[in-house]
Amino acid sequence: MTQVKTGDTVRIHYTGTLADGSTFDSSEGRDPLEFTVGSGQIIPGLDKAVPGMAVGEKKVVEVPCDEAYGQPDPSARQAVPRTEIPAEIPLDIGTQLQVQTPQGQVMPVTVAEVSETEVTLDANHPLAGRDLKFAIEVVEIG
Repeated sequence: MTQVKTGDTVRIHYTGTLADGSTFDSSEGRDPLEFTVGSGQIIPGLDKAVPGMAVGEKKVVEVPCDEAYGQPDPSARQAVPRTEIPAEIPLDIGTQLQVQTPQGQVMPVTVAEVSETEVTLDANHPLAGRDLKFAIEVVEIG
């Protein structure tokens, strides 16, 4: 039986959950996730779990935050004067927005704090600092 090795293109179904059991992402109802093993296309902890698996094989993988989205970076949080944000933009904590960097790139941010004068935007990945668990199944080895 063929086993996955580094450099193979694979397709997997997955369900990602947090420590409290809540699902943060899943391929259920969608096409399987396709990636090249060892290429850095997905988080390292999941990438390292696939070699040695065969088509149809399932397993559950615990991925510590350092092998997922890393630790939150305090420098990725920035306070912006409230007057610089258009009035029609919702500022509820947890709201995801997109901002444009001075270099013209679009970057996703989350509203982290709101005061009378400032809004703190957080550019860390929403799953930074979180340990993750994935239930995976190899569907195809290409």
